[in-house]
Amino acid sequence: MNDKEYMMLALEQAKIAYNLGEVPVGAVIVQNGKVIATGYNRREIDKNALSHAEHTAIDNACKALGGWRLPRCTLYVTLEPCLMCSGAILHARIDRVVFGTRDEKSGAFGSVLDVNTLPLNHKCEVTEGICAEECKNILQQFFSDLRQRKKKK
Repeated sequence: MNDKEYMMLALEQAKIAYNLGEVPVGAVIVQNGKVIATGYNRREIDKNALSHAEHTAIDNACKALGGWRLPRCTLYVTLEPCLMCSGAILHARIDRVVFGTRDEKSGAFGSVLDVNTLPLNHKCEVTEGICAEECKNILQQFFSDLRQRKKKK
């Protein structure tokens, strides 16, 4: 599989979040060509600020591999990770991050700041713009639907 195919799997996770009323962000972690974990936003369901798609996927990957380090792993996520998630990505020693669309309000891999420019002991390779339109569209549709529901109330 290639980056686009893995990002489409992340988009499937985002659709699960969308259908549950969550902000539609999905994540997939791949190691050596095999999907080892998935995740989607669950903040409303879990009533927990930490339940971002990336955190859920990282937690699932750590359980799958039996440790906190995620060597030779790539994280595919539909939206540029925030500072909290970027910190978790670096601490988990994920080698590569591939994201779909930028988060101009809180993205931490280039939009608002770039954690890779900080003097930390780990950096990851970053690829952006994979399935960007699809990733952007699902977010725009979600927030459009949300505004419409609020108007009806």
